[in-house]
Amino acid sequence: MKKLSILFLLVFTLVGCAQSPSEEPTTTYFFIRHAEKDLSDPSNKNPKLTQEGKTRAQEWAKTLAETKVDLVFSTNYSRTLQTAEPIAKSQGIETLLYDPRNLNDSNFQQKTKGKTCVIVGHSNTTPSFVNKIIGKEKYSSIDEKDYSKLYIINITGNTITDTVLTIN
Repeated sequence: MKKLSILFLLVFTLVGCAQSPSEEPTTTYFFIRHAEKDLSDPSNKNPKLTQEGKTRAQEWAKTLAETKVDLVFSTNYSRTLQTAEPIAKSQGIETLLYDPRNLNDSNFQQKTKGKTCVIVGHSNTTPSFVNKIIGKEKYSSIDEKDYSKLYIINITGNTITDTVLTIN
């Protein structure tokens, strides 16, 4: 099942990015929630990843390895930065910080236009960010125990396509 999902991901990305030189550039966003976090200390507001989470972060990097990623974004929390790090490292780029309170502002749109980007967020901010970009309330918060969602958005001109995959 995982191989089928990855094949779909790659085909979806390639189809979304295929364009003639006269067309507008395609912007592709891959949104993921941070991997499994350490819940052993309920008072810790900035937990790190568990070993399972570190393994999942490595798997995200492997899943996206065949895709040329231009930018990787993360919120400024240990769990999101640790999830983004293997992706950015495998692509030879730095992780950029974003503020989840300022989603899809004009600076973000300008910086990412025509690029392929990975955005690592949280169970509530990831679907909100996706909804903001697609211009409708389509996706709700991710269940606290679910770390497997991959949201993919392609934008070419005024055409926006979106899908969500579950990759375990």
